[in-house]
Amino acid sequence: MARIPFVLDERDVRFEAVRAQGAGGQNVNKVSNAVVLRFDIAASSLPDALKTRLRARSDRRIGSDGVVTIKAQEHRSLPRNRAAALERLRALLNAAATLPRRRVATAPTPASRERRLDDKLRQGRLKATRATPSRDE
Repeated sequence: MARIPFVLDERDVRFEAVRAQGAGGQNVNKVSNAVVLRFDIAASSLPDALKTRLRARSDRRIGSDGVVTIKAQEHRSLPRNRAAALERLRALLNAAATLPRRRVATAPTPASRERRLDDKLRQGRLKATRATPSRDE
């Protein structure tokens, strides 16, 4: 598969430490271990083709302003959440960088045409048996 080559410059990524949601006891209430990653597509150093493909994606993490927002809170430590958020951003960029395979149009084989016509004939005969009988009989 063809891909758009790119290098993610980590200077384009902004991190913000926030408190995690959900259960976790006092640790959740006192420590800001969750991470919110923000990545501005337009201001990044990505190739223009990748920026266009990224903006065209229907992903809820990409806002209407062109900023990717990813929240990571599954780990108890800030560095691990930061790495998880960065990994999700890389996965999103890789998905956008992978170009779809070009479809090559093919013609049906003579045998498949023959099978199709046989099936149509068989189905027509089956439906003919379902017809309501005429009054003559």
